Amino acid sequence: MAETFSTLEKNILKAKGLSDSQLDSLIASGIGSKQDFQTVGDASTLCQLVSGIDSPTAHAVMNWATGQPAAAAVPATAQAPQVIIDTADVIHCVHCGAKQPKDYKSGDLCTSCGKQAEPVFACYWCASAGPGKFCRQCGAEFLPTADLDLGILLKHDGLPKDIIPERLRAMSTAEKDVLWGRVRKLRG
Repeated sequence: MAETFSTLEKNILKAKGLSDSQLDSLIASGIGSKQDFQTVGDASTLCQLVSGIDSPTAHAVMNWATGQPAAAAVPATAQAPQVIIDTADVIHCVHCGAKQPKDYKSGDLCTSCGKQAEPVFACYWCASAGPGKFCRQCGAEFLPTADLDLGILLKHDGLPKDIIPERLRAMSTAEKDVLWGRVRKLRG
């Protein structure tokens, strides 16, 4: 025999806004327990299965059945910003933001998008390499790989390490081409 809602569950569904006929229609469509709502998936599918159910009621029923917090509990104008607290060892992909597994090692590919989750950059200041936005050896901000040689040139010109990334971001393509000419001359 198929599972059916307990008396308490039926009363909860009625409290969420379902009428007796909608409850009968729900059971007739094959939904007889809270676990069946997992198969339904979302409120719009529930609206399609049960005739006459409105969207707010469908959302209330699905939130109760799936254990999701009710979005209507906080007015839209007063919603608090979402805060996510992670431990210090959590790594998120720089491309898609997906959380990486616990056995993640620097340089591994993202399990979600397949790109390098945390690219390894070379430091223009101390020549070490590592992931992240800043060098773990000297604290210099990593430059895009295309600007690495320009950063090294500006270091040899005597610019401080905290000024070099700002200067390169502010440079136009023509100004960078002039620096590239100097780099080629030094290599030649």
